[in-house]
Amino acid sequence: MSGHSQFKNIMYRKGAQDARRAKVFSKISREITVAVKEGGTDPESNTRLRSALLSARLENMPKDNVDRAIKKALGGDSTADYQSVRYEGYGPGGVAIIVEGLTDNKNRTAPEVRSAFSKFGGSLGDSNSVSFQFDHVGCISYEKKVASEDEMFEVAIEAGASDIIDADNYEIICTIDKLSSVRDELIGKFGDPVEAKVTWIPKNTVAIDGDAAKTLFRLIETLEDNDDIQSVVANYEVPEGFSLA
Repeated sequence: MSGHSQFKNIMYRKGAQDARRAKVFSKISREITVAVKEGGTDPESNTRLRSALLSARLENMPKDNVDRAIKKALGGDSTADYQSVRYEGYGPGGVAIIVEGLTDNKNRTAPEVRSAFSKFGGSLGDSNSVSFQFDHVGCISYEKKVASEDEMFEVAIEAGASDIIDADNYEIICTIDKLSSVRDELIGKFGDPVEAKVTWIPKNTVAIDGDAAKTLFRLIETLEDNDDIQSVVANYEVPEGFSLA
């Protein structure tokens, strides 16, 4: 079980379901706002916006929330000035971690991220201190029930994908510049995916188990619970049958 699935394999969440949904909606709203500011309101020409709207649809995010996020980008809320940030460091067991976010206050976000790393035995590094251990790629995820592995592989490769990772879902990998075209081809054949986004895939994984793994997952959970953080990826691998209990 490797870390490229961004902790999807192990749901270590606390709090009520409605609180989680509110947090997810908030993160998607930020992504929509930034996407519109960068590339306008037409999802056909704005790949980042189209991916964000897909995430909103998959999470059953209310249309009013989507409209408010777009309005912020168009000047309806002058305080909506989000900046992209990326932090890199090491967690317990020497696991490499990349944290990406959208924040309106770097002076708030950076100390919070540093504090989380320190609290759980990790260390925050400089820019590019761990990213060389990952490939920056487009990733489109589909549940396995939509097609056989052979059919998914054939369609994905024909669409321009470079690889398929057989994990909990099919994870179709492509270069970032091909994400939009590959996603659209797959949607035309199989319908909406579980996810379609730019992410980081580890070139190699670090085996981790026991208390070190449990501490690592608490660190990842803390980072993901931060409102300013959009994604956390790590190059861990835990043995089959590992349990957080």
